[in-house]
Order: sequence, then structure tokens, then C-alpha cells
Amino acid sequence: MVVGDISLSDKIAVVTGGGSGINLAFVRLALNAGAKVLIADLKLTSEADQLVKSSSGNVEFAKCDVSIWADLKALPKEVTKAFGSDAVADVWIAGAGVFEPKWSSFLEDAEEEHYKQMQINAEHPMKLTRIAMRSCLGANKPGVVLIVASGAGITGNYACPIYCASKHAVVGFTKSMAPADADEHFKVVTICPGMVSTPLWTGEQAKDVHAQFSYTDDVCITPEEVAEAMIEMVEQGKYGGGSLLEVAKGKLRNELESHQSVVVTGAEAKAWADQCYAPMREVYKKERGVMVKSSNGAH
Repeated sequence: MVVGDISLSDKIAVVTGGGSGINLAFVRLALNAGAKVLIADLKLTSEADQLVKSSSGNVEFAKCDVSIWADLKALPKEVTKAFGSDAVADVWIAGAGVFEPKWSSFLEDAEEEHYKQMQINAEHPMKLTRIAMRSCLGANKPGVVLIVASGAGITGNYACPIYCASKHAVVGFTKSMAPADADEHFKVVTICPGMVSTPLWTGEQAKDVHAQFSYTDDVCITPEEVAEAMIEMVEQGKYGGGSLLEVAKGKLRNELESHQSVVVTGAEAKAWADQCYAPMREVYKKERGVMVKSSNGAH
């Protein structure tokens, strides 16, 4: 059974990178829709801090470095700490990301063991999805993951190859996770914004890239426009698992190639899929209802 249409009212959302920009705009809209929100970020902007302080407990903050898996693994416990012992997040937004910073770039190539940009932009959304899936399956409830990628995940750019590669990675991951919607009542979708007026472009650290990438306000959309599209993708069943949505200047709500590219039809194709997906389905079956059984005293 697919997730279908849902409402954010009375739901719990976890938002990585929710302390600023697009993701903070999503936090505001989710709160207005009646959700409770856990912001998972390195720190809060003054605007986000004020929101937390004035929210009457509907939004909480958990310090989280998304490149550290222990921080990501702690998020389900942070949800219960913030919203009650039985609380399980319904919606997970993998929003934290960086744009080809000098400290993790192909051109500078200053790192010794790995590109941390890949950890933040690509590995973190994948790991968060697995954590979210295990959490929702354990509570035997539907779930939604929305990954914030980029139009760079569809095209490419010689000036920022690792950034583009990281966003291509999550686009491919999203398409691959499409069957989880029907199989496990768990939807994974991705939004691909164009240039947005956020700290990534407007912050102090972004001055060097303004001229390089021809940044001007008139080619940008607002964080609120992206957040509105994110709300639609979470709540509306027409965006099934594996869906991609581009949101850019002049391209609002332009749905890209989606889950239909991996849907299998016909008896022969279904038999192949059943064989291919069997190991995954077996693991998910064991994870389903674990929390429910535990609370009922089952072992």
C-alpha cells in the first residue's frame, strides 16, 4: 500500500539543516500545518533560535553534524526526548548540504582521506533514510523522506564537479528507493532547486562565488517557494516514491522523470522483481513492528 495523500497536521518532522535557509522555511510551513518539528543542525541562526524559543514546545533543536553517523543515529532518541517516549517521526527532511567549499572541493583537493562534501551531501541523506525507515517500520507506521538535492543533480557543471556528483548520487538513490512506497508504505522523494536566495549564496563565505556563478537576486527563487513545493511533495500522493521535482526560476513545479522509470509490469517482470527484492523485503519484514511488539511486552 502506497503512502498516498497525508497531512502534516499532528505529524512529527525531523529536518536536518533546519537552522537556516530553505529548511528553516520548511520548518515554519510545517509548524503552520500543525506539525511538531525537530531541527537537527550544527547551530541555529538567530531567526531559528527565536522560533524555537517562541514555539511552545512544538519545535525543538538537536545539535547534529550530519557527517557523523552517530549524530544521525541519535535522532530517533532525540525525537522521543523532545516530544515524548512514544514519539516517532513521520517525515524526515534531509536538507543539510554544502556547495563545493574550498575545504572540500575537487579543485583545491586538500583532504587526505575523503571528500567530506560527499559525506554531507550524499551519504547523509542515504543514512538518514535508512534510520528513518527502520524507525517507521519499527512503529509500524508510514513514513516519508524528502531529500533536498539540486538542479545540479540532473545536469552538471565543470566548476563544481563533486557537488554535482553528490546530487546525482541522491537522485539515483531516490529512483532506486521507489518500490519502498508500495512495498513498505515508505516514500522517498527528492526536490531539485535551482539557485535560491539562501546563506549558501548570500552568506559571508559565498562572496567568492558570486561573480564566478553570476549570482544575482533576479535569477533566484526564494526559500519559501522551495519550501512550499517540499510541503506538496510530502503531503500529496501524486508524488509517489521515487519522484523528482525541479523548482527553479521559470520552472516551478516542473516534475522530472520519476518513479515510473522503475515500475515493473507484467508477470515475467514481476517475477524478476520478487526474486531481486526478496532479501530487502525479508529484512524489512523483521524490522516491522519491533517497537510495537516491545511496548506490548513481546520478545
